[in-house]
Amino acid sequence: MATVSLRLGDLVWGKLGRYPPWPGKIVNPPKDLKKPRGKKCFFVKFFGTEDHAWIKVEQLKPYHAHKEEMIKINKGKRFQQAVDAVEEFLRRAKGKDQTSSHNSADDKSRRNSSEERSRPNSGDEKRKLSLSEGKVKKNVGEGKKRVSSGSSERGSKSPLKRAQEQSPRKRGRPPKDEKDLTIPESSTVKGVMAGPMAAFKWQPTVSEPVKDADPHFHHFLLSQTEKETGSTSIQAADSTAVNGSITPTDKKIGFLGLGLMGSGIVSNLLKMGHTVTVWNRTAEKCDLFIQEGARLGRTPAEVVSTCDITFACVSDPKAAKDLVLGPSGVLQGIRPGKCYVDMSTVDADTVTELAQVIVSRGGRFLEAPVSGNQQLSNDGMLVILAAGDRGLYEDCSSCFQAMGKTSFFLGEVGNAAKMMLIVNMVQGSFMATIAEGLTLAQVTGQSQQTLLDILNQGQLASIFLDQKCQNILQGNFKPDFYLKYIQKDLRLAIALGDAVNHPTPMAAAANEVYKRAKALDQSDNDMSAVYRAYIH
Repeated sequence: MATVSLRLGDLVWGKLGRYPPWPGKIVNPPKDLKKPRGKKCFFVKFFGTEDHAWIKVEQLKPYHAHKEEMIKINKGKRFQQAVDAVEEFLRRAKGKDQTSSHNSADDKSRRNSSEERSRPNSGDEKRKLSLSEGKVKKNVGEGKKRVSSGSSERGSKSPLKRAQEQSPRKRGRPPKDEKDLTIPESSTVKGVMAGPMAAFKWQPTVSEPVKDADPHFHHFLLSQTEKETGSTSIQAADSTAVNGSITPTDKKIGFLGLGLMGSGIVSNLLKMGHTVTVWNRTAEKCDLFIQEGARLGRTPAEVVSTCDITFACVSDPKAAKDLVLGPSGVLQGIRPGKCYVDMSTVDADTVTELAQVIVSRGGRFLEAPVSGNQQLSNDGMLVILAAGDRGLYEDCSSCFQAMGKTSFFLGEVGNAAKMMLIVNMVQGSFMATIAEGLTLAQVTGQSQQTLLDILNQGQLASIFLDQKCQNILQGNFKPDFYLKYIQKDLRLAIALGDAVNHPTPMAAAANEVYKRAKALDQSDNDMSAVYRAYIH
């Protein structure tokens, strides 16, 4: 596309990768953020987000000239919120401009009236007036120097500040160092970007890879980090800012397993415009999603054979194996090029076995267990841990954005399973400790509510802590994360430690408490029901 003349303060549409053009404003970058070398680019703050980017000039379009075009091709909720933020910004700017112009006209009228009443009648008086104006100009110049150096007198406005308030500013020409209060600067911007952004075409196809970008995850934000652990590249990508304005993949998506987690995931895939075929062992659970636009698959094999990428989220290693290897299972639908993503929390041996059989049939495999609960699944705020086929990870980009806030690529198959078990081991042990503390408070005559209030004011404060304590205090153990599944994860994490001769005494102790809770018929309650193991 032909380049356009842009300058500081202009409103623009900025294009990154496969994602839709987003409204932003050209602003001054932070002082410690270096401009990338190469082609000309501008630093853009995006409306409706806390994100910033260096955008090459050929990937920018003027906001007003292309507004209608962009609104037609993008319908997401977050996108509309961003456009609304631009319009609000313009309304405020227009209001300020009109107020400034009105004040200026009043000032001019008052000055003219004053000059008529006190027009000098002699050459001496004219010289005095000239000298007086000269002093004012000198003071204004000194005021500019003081402001630019960052110092000012308390309790009074600088001469420059007064001069700015008395004269209207020309539209489209904001002062060079003016800070825009409408789009707050993110505290994470410093140091996140040292090199140029990826090169890309203005309107790439959904399946087109982003050239020169991070090959492990393509996303709209800049808040991505990269760490090196040995030879394994670990990369995270936050997708919350575009969770409502995703360009869905044109690939057909299959989903197997509509439990607590799977139901929320499928709902969000459908909301974001994906074409989804569903299957569940108990077919009645599919009905709601059929009403929302999903298609029904009669067997796992049929779903896999008719879809490009099939996700699965089931309860445990046995269920994961049965789904793939059983009658009319996933393996029977695998052909060269078919993709299978297992989101179940299982052990590394199980996921490695499944990967081998899928790949042996010419399929592609990715493990992608998720960290979260039913509520986070419903909200599209899961954390996704992926490992295996990197290309497939990229192909799942829009799906991961729809279902989660963050995704990590952890390298070879098995790494995500191990990391997921460690995460859940920590979570399960923490939950058991919370229950232990609350019961100890009770038997020693202390207020459980006061204990919670104290914890919520300290370093342990978290949504998880508050929600689980509230469950216990209210006696409400409706499952958000089944107790039987956290116990299963503790058991697998202990086995993982045993395999490498690493002690896990805390997890082992917690596991025994959960086993007691299961014996008390708490398996299908929330994990917080482990509390009942201490009071019986």
